[in-house]
Amino acid sequence: MSTITAKIQIYTSDLDKKLLTETMRAYSNACNMISSKIFLTEELKQKSLHNALYYQIRTEFSLGSQMACSAIITTLARYKSAKSNGHEWSEIKFKRPECDLVWNRDYSLTDNLFSVNTLNGRIKLRYQTKGMEKYFDGSWEFGTAKLINKFNKWFLHIPMTTLNSFSDDSEQLQMSNINNVVGVDLGINFLATTYESNGKTEFFSGKQVKNTRGQYKAVRKELQQRQTPSSRKRLKEIGQRENRYMSDVNHCVTKALVTKYPKGTLFVLEDLSGVLSERNVRQRRTFVHCATEKVRVKNRYVSVSWAFYQFRLMLEYKAELHGHKVIVVSPKYTSQTCPKCGCVEKSKRNKKTHTFCCKNCSYTSNDDRIGAMNLYRKGINYLEIGIGIAE
Repeated sequence: MSTITAKIQIYTSDLDKKLLTETMRAYSNACNMISSKIFLTEELKQKSLHNALYYQIRTEFSLGSQMACSAIITTLARYKSAKSNGHEWSEIKFKRPECDLVWNRDYSLTDNLFSVNTLNGRIKLRYQTKGMEKYFDGSWEFGTAKLINKFNKWFLHIPMTTLNSFSDDSEQLQMSNINNVVGVDLGINFLATTYESNGKTEFFSGKQVKNTRGQYKAVRKELQQRQTPSSRKRLKEIGQRENRYMSDVNHCVTKALVTKYPKGTLFVLEDLSGVLSERNVRQRRTFVHCATEKVRVKNRYVSVSWAFYQFRLMLEYKAELHGHKVIVVSPKYTSQTCPKCGCVEKSKRNKKTHTFCCKNCSYTSNDDRIGAMNLYRKGINYLEIGIGIAE
């Protein structure tokens, strides 16, 4: 199974906007009431909260039965997420209006219109169909949607689930679908470097990303020196903005990869999941992974906080949707092996000039391209030998 979030714009009249806004505010107010109860009682069991608060939510905020249940689930999820991430116990506030809509309970499709539940009954809304046709061909299952108002435009963010193109049980049958192999080397100077079967190489420059993140670092350093409540608040906002920026970069690069190559492409990445970044060490999280080589202190921020693992996850689910496959292979000697003669020697790579020169056969090329070429070779070995992770 594969799940993605479709962002579908809905078209609203002035009356529709008013009804949706009132519903979102009531839902957020209900979540804040539930949050205050959870903070005081430290109760994290859904059944207990439902028995204690369900009728109060229905009466006080005029929410329907399903929305009342969803408000409890939404608030509980926030607390459980904060707990699992190691945050200190504190009251969670829902500052912006929001609303979760359960499929076939709070929203549905009727005569090519979205029927959405509000405090004053259902309203029917047109939606943007261009570019969204595939989600309405009957092969996708709709999940619980989030109602979003962004710059006075209304959207339904809907989790869509479908069977992926490599859902067969037989690994041999999966491999029969592969008709192209692409090695993808991830880095800092070049976000991604690809090498494919026909020998063509493509570089995705990381210069703009390094400059942007350098600006974030400078602002963060200045705010940390102030040590005021407003500077700490600003630090949090900067961190969230940078995370969104990096996620957008990963989305753009992975989308470019899956749309560039023909259906049946095998993408080969290094397995960097065992290496933790500074953020992992601080928070014991497994979301961001870093490169394996040592770096200087002044370069550590950029080098160890690039979201390689996030890139891999995005590429995996997008590859499934486009009929591709992604594997990870051992990173051992990937940047030290000559792709022409197979000779391995660490001193062949010049990290200052980002070049690789083989002392055995004199083959010279960009070091990121060498990595992509070796990953391509490991992908070929994977197909020939049929093992899970190529050595």
